Amino acid sequence: MARRHSNGEGTTYQRKDGRWEGAVYVLTTSGVRKRVRVYGATRAEAHKKLTEAKAKNDQGIPAADKSWKLGDYLDYWLAEVVQRTKRPKTYEQYELICRLNLKPVLGHHTLAGLSVKAVQGFLNEQAAEGHYSSRRIEMMRNTLSAALRRAMREELISRNVARLVELPRAETQASEVIPWTIEEAQQFLATAQHHRLHAAFVLALFYGMRRGEVLGLRWQDIDFVEGTFDVRQQLQDVKGKIEVGPLKTNASRRGLPLIKVAADALVVLRDLTGSPASAHGLVFSSTTGTPLNPRNFGRTFRQLCTEAGVRIIKLHHQRHTAATIMLRLGIPPRVVQLILGHSHVSVTQQIYQHADMDVKRDALEALQDVLSQPTDSAEKSTEGADGNRSRQISRQSTFEAVVKRTQKTAKEKSPPLLWSTFFRGGPGGARTHDTLLKRSNYCCVHERTTEVKKVMERRTRRWILGVVAVDLAVRHQAQDSSSRCSNPRRADSEAA
Repeated sequence: MARRHSNGEGTTYQRKDGRWEGAVYVLTTSGVRKRVRVYGATRAEAHKKLTEAKAKNDQGIPAADKSWKLGDYLDYWLAEVVQRTKRPKTYEQYELICRLNLKPVLGHHTLAGLSVKAVQGFLNEQAAEGHYSSRRIEMMRNTLSAALRRAMREELISRNVARLVELPRAETQASEVIPWTIEEAQQFLATAQHHRLHAAFVLALFYGMRRGEVLGLRWQDIDFVEGTFDVRQQLQDVKGKIEVGPLKTNASRRGLPLIKVAADALVVLRDLTGSPASAHGLVFSSTTGTPLNPRNFGRTFRQLCTEAGVRIIKLHHQRHTAATIMLRLGIPPRVVQLILGHSHVSVTQQIYQHADMDVKRDALEALQDVLSQPTDSAEKSTEGADGNRSRQISRQSTFEAVVKRTQKTAKEKSPPLLWSTFFRGGPGGARTHDTLLKRSNYCCVHERTTEVKKVMERRTRRWILGVVAVDLAVRHQAQDSSSRCSNPRRADSEAA
């Protein structure tokens, strides 16, 4: 007689098509028990899968309440998770990638059956076709990874296969960002000076503000008395609808000083006659008083570039321009990060600050001046009367000579007055604009020498005072001893 299986043990049998099937009741994510089935080409394979299902159930890991297709789960994830928790612009980007890239190719795969091989083949195919840049392919991987990460939290899958794939090198690479030079920026501002949106371009170029941040600025966020303004919201075009929303990150919420060139431009805009006030309290609006469309703002920017005769760049690349010019002026990266509103200083340094050929040449020439000095001649210049030579003094004098030459060169390459009105306070006086190369060496030598001198003076004074105190104490003790010897009665009375 065949042995009957106990409750919860499951069963394994052969189907009519020759495959083997295992079935067992387990707890699902919906909280109810459900009979799940596994399949295999042999009894051993089916039994192994059945054992794994029972082991997960014993560990308290629920099974999926239904067999999800990847395409169906992406629709659920967009509607129930992304649209409710993310910003509208983020939802628009995720929905576009899911609809155009992920669902047509990977949508027929089951959520649990999606493999690393399938995802890697999909990304390789997209890169081989050459229709998308490496950044777009990376966004495909990131979008799929975000959806699968949510599926893991819902305990529908046990691993995120999108995080295990490697990004292929796309045939079409993203174009390199080449920001404006100081001369190009000046030429553009001179052309835009008489335009109705001159103040908007001043904020975008001097402060490196994002397009949405400029267009979302309100009059109530500006304090002309204190000379400050706050960045609190942004304006976005979401599927053709202009919406006011939160900023990109928490670090984007920042307060900034109102410099003179920006304050003058805003005052001119405020006093401009014939310009109706915006119903939303926005500083920049259309001629009819409605919020300014970001696409129209970008179109106006390109038209002014053509009129000024400068290179046409993206409006967002003005952030790169501001960050790069501040790099050349030696402003600390931390200050640049706070002005641009980046979440981390590495974003400012690695993405938005660019070193052009002049910056690289200045750095290498400064290094050349230091390393190419003849050692013998430098040592002879520091030889004392006793004939001894100090290598440390030789290197110091050589470096000071180089610093003096670089200071003279830096004066000839001083920035124009237009930029110095805002970007001031940075270290100056070296040929290179790199803060690490031009700030600390000569200054630190002088500061440390002065500090050592002060410490030695304090210790010398303490030593002299100690010697005087000891000498006085010895003399006083000697006088007391001599007086006691000359007057024995006094000594006996003091002892009594």
